[in-house]
Amino acid sequence: MKIGIIGSGIVAQTLAAGFIRHGHEVTLGTRDAAKLADYAGRTPGARVATSAQAAAFGDVVVLAVKGSAALQAARDAGAGLDGKPVLDTTNPIADAPPVDGVLASFTGPGQSLMEQLQREFPKARFVKAFNSVGAARMIDPSFAGGPPTMFIAGNDADAKDVARRLLAEVGWDAADMGSAVAARAIEPLAVLWCIPGFRDNSWTHAFKLLR
Repeated sequence: MKIGIIGSGIVAQTLAAGFIRHGHEVTLGTRDAAKLADYAGRTPGARVATSAQAAAFGDVVVLAVKGSAALQAARDAGAGLDGKPVLDTTNPIADAPPVDGVLASFTGPGQSLMEQLQREFPKARFVKAFNSVGAARMIDPSFAGGPPTMFIAGNDADAKDVARRLLAEVGWDAADMGSAVAARAIEPLAVLWCIPGFRDNSWTHAFKLLR
């Protein structure tokens, strides 16, 4: 599969390297190619392009940027998002320090960042995924209790099937929580996930849904 990843940070780099290891073709899109020059040099198979080029390249697109930059990054990707599954890893984390380990969000009650993205880009098929775990455990996580759970949501069933298959390839059990509205519940999981990190410097855990 061809995967276009919009972003240049640790999440984008981790997912790109992981997808390449699992046999996919990956192009990273960024406004500043210099940010990825060293990474591309040490990651065989990683291509670097503009956000629009990466989106156009991908059969699937991954939005992997800071939450406050998500809307602009999607605008930079442009028409390359149209009709495609877009895995949205972003979280609406405010630029403020945590209070007793709890981060603030810039979305209000009854809102989510993914719903904002879906409204602005109605031709894209957004799926919330990879937002509730740190980069260190995103690819092939290993836990004594078995595969962890990645909660997903989106309006398009076929796009969620694509997300589910990719998640399974890289070691995750996907739990479909429904339409894009469910992102209102999934995005705050990132805040919950961070609490042990800030309080106890523990950053390698993940969630698991027991059925």
